[in-house]
Amino acid sequence: MDALSTKFAALADPTRRAILARLVLGETSVTELAEPFAMSLPAVSKHLKVLEHAGLVTRSREAQWRPCRIEPAALKEVDDWLEEYRRFWDARLDRLEDYLNELQAKEAADAVKPQKAKRVVKAKKQTSPRK
Repeated sequence: MDALSTKFAALADPTRRAILARLVLGETSVTELAEPFAMSLPAVSKHLKVLEHAGLVTRSREAQWRPCRIEPAALKEVDDWLEEYRRFWDARLDRLEDYLNELQAKEAADAVKPQKAKRVVKAKKQTSPRK
């Protein structure tokens, strides 16, 4: 599997995304990462291994403490890939906004026409001689 696919596979799991969200706040231990989850330490370690394999997380050793930290540069490839689609959807939404503005302007113009026509008919009735 290519690197981008590996990253997306790692990000597909909500637990791993929650782990990354926690690591954005700073490095921490596996024990601290496991606290909000209803799972064992080995289960959290498995999630961390998937994130490590994808290059999204690194673990180091400082005596007995094994801190985990996010690798923000690894997310750059994912962001670059998504940016292309972001531009695509922004352009489509801009065109949709333009189209809606055209429709609203047309509706407003159409709503004014019958009122003008009624005023013209009423004015003609008032100025025309009665028989």
